[in-house]
Amino acid sequence: MPWTREEMCKIAAAEFTDGMYANLGIGMPTEVANFIPDDMHITLHSENGMLGMGPFPRESEVDPDLINAGKQTVTALPDSSYFDSATSFAMIRGGHIDITILGALEVSEEGDLANWMIPGKMVKGMGGAMDLVAGVKRIVVLMEHNAKSGEAKLLKKCKLPLTGVKVVDRVITELGVFDITAGGMQLVKIAPEVSVDEIKARTEAAFVPKLMDHNL
Repeated sequence: MPWTREEMCKIAAAEFTDGMYANLGIGMPTEVANFIPDDMHITLHSENGMLGMGPFPRESEVDPDLINAGKQTVTALPDSSYFDSATSFAMIRGGHIDITILGALEVSEEGDLANWMIPGKMVKGMGGAMDLVAGVKRIVVLMEHNAKSGEAKLLKKCKLPLTGVKVVDRVITELGVFDITAGGMQLVKIAPEVSVDEIKARTEAAFVPKLMDHNL
């Protein structure tokens, strides 16, 4: 039984420790904020110039001027602050953000990341991803294990243009959790009733099973 989307986000939220400054990418990574423990203080950072984002608003609370980098409406907290995009990127480039959780199109077994160019689609640019993977202390990828076509997304070498080289620390998919170390890619956690052989059949990248547990 592969993990559900919510279970994947719960696993990703376990990456946080109290007091962290965190940046969450567009898509599923944004949902990780829903699983931050109530007794843990995490300050969320957005590239468009907001520090200290609150939860998504109820319909009656929507303020069109308060959005995250994915153009989703958010709420403010008592300690929220606002600044221009240049200052926001200075925080990233200066190494002041502890962790970012991003989506990906491809990740190589050496930790290369490709997540900004979507084949066959026009994109406005790479957004903040290139700065995030270069300046943030820990890079976690949260993604589906295979593309909709069935092709592997964990590869020996990325085929798409790279966002960063040897930058990914951990990959979380619905099948398992992989750490990328100097010695290569390691499988450190596996979803219930999923076998290592099944993961190997759906993965191009070479990895070594080094399982810690089978549970959340």
